[in-house]
Amino acid sequence: MRRRPRAVVISALGVVQILTWGTSYYLLTVLAPPIAADTGWPLPWIIGSLSAGLLVSGLVSPHVGRTIGQAGGRPVLAFATVVLALGLLVLGLAPNLPVFFLGWLILGAGMAAGLYDAAFATLGRLYGAGARPAISTLTLWGGFASTVCWPLSAFLVAQLGWRGTCFAYAGLLLALALPLVLLVLPAPPPLPGADIATDPAGNGPLSSRERRAFMLLAGILTLGGATTAIVSVHLLNLLQAQGTSLATAVSLGALVGPSQVAARVIEMANKGRHHPIWTLTAAMGLIALGLLLLWAGVSIVALALVLYGAGNGVYSIARGTLPLALFGPVRYAPLLGRLALPNLVAQALAPSLGAVVLAQGGASVTLSLLVVLTLLNMGLVGALWRVH
Repeated sequence: MRRRPRAVVISALGVVQILTWGTSYYLLTVLAPPIAADTGWPLPWIIGSLSAGLLVSGLVSPHVGRTIGQAGGRPVLAFATVVLALGLLVLGLAPNLPVFFLGWLILGAGMAAGLYDAAFATLGRLYGAGARPAISTLTLWGGFASTVCWPLSAFLVAQLGWRGTCFAYAGLLLALALPLVLLVLPAPPPLPGADIATDPAGNGPLSSRERRAFMLLAGILTLGGATTAIVSVHLLNLLQAQGTSLATAVSLGALVGPSQVAARVIEMANKGRHHPIWTLTAAMGLIALGLLLLWAGVSIVALALVLYGAGNGVYSIARGTLPLALFGPVRYAPLLGRLALPNLVAQALAPSLGAVVLAQGGASVTLSLLVVLTLLNMGLVGALWRVH
């Protein structure tokens, strides 16, 4: 097959990421209230269906990583677009809440095969040890998923209703995302050195030091996933509990997205001159500092959220690039799938835990919990430095 320019491949994959994120993970941000108003289903159960989908995604992710390691990302990402479209069709046709939940279980499998971890593994399989710039660029594309799809979802809901929006998104995945995957993404090159098929789980080649690094990285990603999930779901409530009006809270919360993109641009401008462990350290440090400022109740809330957003932005890059640097391209895809399991489970369960803590202890206790999680993560990062 003719070799395609990286920019073309990354751009196509970037468009696919915007669509897959926007039609799954970010879907209920806009659709949940109209669904509750139209059906009478309890809003917490509607939101909880996303958590169920994330649990399925975590369980499926190790298999996705192994498959990408063996066959490359093109068939997996194509499968993801079809499964996501199927899940959206089930949502749009759902006559009751159990069927709606079923739709999210299907979407969970599609998220495992179509979101960042699968896309990172695809790039690692295509470009090997040189995939770091491609992964960084892809996170920049992914950062626009909510920017593009939230307004689009609002427009479609106003024109078609929430069920029609699900159908429209299913059609968009099949008409745009699927052809991009099949026609633009190239087949992967042969694996260098050891054949991943002889060790599809990615366990055998790890040395004792690499196993320690893997366990520490899994812990970091799990705590990081839990922290960012709680903040993303409860940020507006936390700000309002500290005396901020809803309008001001929304304005302050809007700073997080641009800060993520700006930090990713800065990381990309550095052109990979430093090891990705520096990126992870910077990410965890910025997140910790931002949450410490929020917990302290200082008046510069905007600065706290800019720091948090910047840390969260480069955290996505570190999550994709550090495993590649630590474990090499041959084992990258299956190990990334294994790392995704605890991370996604944490993201699924943490918002509910955060809701309980917020209801029982208030914003101060919730922010204290978040600070403790970030400080624990900084300790794990320090331990990873020692192993590295």
